[in-house]
Amino acid sequence: MDQKDILGISHFSDYLKPTQIVHDLKASDKVDAIDELLDVLAKLKLLKNRKVLLTRLIDRENLVSTALGDGIAVPHARVDAGGEIAIAVGRSSAGIDFEALDKKKVRLIILIIWNPQLPGLFNHLFAGLAGFLRKPEYRDRIFAAKDKTELFEILSEIELRLPQDDKIVSRASLLRKLQEIEMKRKKAPKAQQKTLHSQAALIREELDQALLTRFDRLMERYGFAVAEVEDGACLGCNISVSTEMSSAIEGSNDIYVCENCGKYLVTSKKKKK
Repeated sequence: MDQKDILGISHFSDYLKPTQIVHDLKASDKVDAIDELLDVLAKLKLLKNRKVLLTRLIDRENLVSTALGDGIAVPHARVDAGGEIAIAVGRSSAGIDFEALDKKKVRLIILIIWNPQLPGLFNHLFAGLAGFLRKPEYRDRIFAAKDKTELFEILSEIELRLPQDDKIVSRASLLRKLQEIEMKRKKAPKAQQKTLHSQAALIREELDQALLTRFDRLMERYGFAVAEVEDGACLGCNISVSTEMSSAIEGSNDIYVCENCGKYLVTSKKKKK
């Protein structure tokens, strides 16, 4: 199946089968939960190099949590696992701490591993998942699913679509973290450069090239590309943003751009606290 065919698939069930679902995860922490889902995929021979994958997934998780909030997490890695894509879903009755921004324990974990030769695949999946899972009525049905069959039927309703804009699929927290890493690289000793380069590469794999090109140009020109919004003003240029945009940015992980200086905008950490 080539990339064009994959991006044309319209439902999540085209990637997911009932055998790839764990209705009641035994794990009580995120590392064991990810490992439990990898075990499912390994037994189905949908991946290879399980230990390498676990390390990669945890490294990515430690950079920025993949918890979306409201009890959902999507741990993922863009790496050759022996196929085009491998997905496993796990549901936890008790909930698992994924260090989510909203502090809620994760009750549904969607593990996604996709081939590096298909750079647009994760955005395609994430756009459909985010649109479905951000609706409370769907999340409630998922959490209340009585067995694997019912959970699969609910997830099969998810329609996948090509992302229409960066705002939907690109997360502000990734850009903020990438900026922190790139700033550290400028001052870090040689011994730390390899680690910082690897961390930056993990994040860059998930972001569209157009987004990264703009990011790199801003970093080169101004020394930073991501600015916080505090008291309704962009701290990159100290110009007020629209009230509508300021309200939308607060608590959001979508991508917004300052209309004055062109920098990416994120909620002030001070305000979050």
